[in-house]
Amino acid sequence: MIKIGIIGASGYTGGELLRFLNNHPETEIVAATSRKYDGQSIYKVHPHLRDLEIKFENLKPNEIDADLVFTATPHGASMKIVPELLENDMKVVDLSGDYRFDNLDIYEKYYGYKQINPVKAVYGLPEINRELIKEADLVANPGCYPTGAILACLPIVAESIVENIVIDSKSGVSGAGVTPTEASHYPNCSDSISPYAVTTHRHGPEIQEKLAKFGNNKVSFTPHLVPVIRGIMTTVHSFINEDITSEYVRESYSEFYDGEPFVTILETGEVPRLSSVRGSNHCHIGCFDIDDNGRLVIASAIDNLVKGASGQAVHNMNLMFGFKETESINMVGLHP
Repeated sequence: MIKIGIIGASGYTGGELLRFLNNHPETEIVAATSRKYDGQSIYKVHPHLRDLEIKFENLKPNEIDADLVFTATPHGASMKIVPELLENDMKVVDLSGDYRFDNLDIYEKYYGYKQINPVKAVYGLPEINRELIKEADLVANPGCYPTGAILACLPIVAESIVENIVIDSKSGVSGAGVTPTEASHYPNCSDSISPYAVTTHRHGPEIQEKLAKFGNNKVSFTPHLVPVIRGIMTTVHSFINEDITSEYVRESYSEFYDGEPFVTILETGEVPRLSSVRGSNHCHIGCFDIDDNGRLVIASAIDNLVKGASGQAVHNMNLMFGFKETESINMVGLHP
């Protein structure tokens, strides 16, 4: 049994961490922090967790006694607390963007923060860094968009099937976080689809940096906000540079992800559905169609709060402590 702390437990990702860890046989939640809701029961903020008999606390990092801490904190805030947690012999899974980049210049350019406490972290995408995660003290949980996009692109990049890649992703409103904004206000986002940060979104360089470890491809990324609560649908467009078939591409994906517990390869022409992965830690990848111009189309679907955030964070924790990888996160999606 290990002791777990969650800093920033009142947000959507904090709620999902609590949901998964409450059913984990190897963990005990000893701290769930929130300044705003200090002293209030968890269910006052997360009404589905009514049976979780703990309260929010306004704790400083040095007041937490845990084996692992999840930092579900805003970008720019994690770097101020993660080093202290590590110095106090706690492992950390950070859900912010503060430790995702190898190149700090890129982080500072796209996030607008000076990295004041650089610490070596392992990028927490288990499908590519499983063995490194097992030995890590600090894991940088990937962004939600990059998770779906990288998984959709990895095999064609690794096999040098294509050159330039265009990624079109559509996310549910929960990706904007628990605090309402003008963009996420219901009358503004309902019955509408809106591209944003069309060529400048901070997840674009994250996708590029991680895929560059597998091949030399130019990657372009554009996100969209769609009027659903959960999920990210990613459509990858690229042009093949050799004479291959859709079935060949699909087989390449099946071989690349063989044995991966949370990646499912669909049939050629079968399009992933958000409802099939909603609430789950699974990524469905499908389509694999090639048109008459040699354009290859691949699509992936994930739940942005689970595989794109908290479920993946628990997967990383399971690896870090030698637990069964799928423990507490191996549920299927909620369809319809």
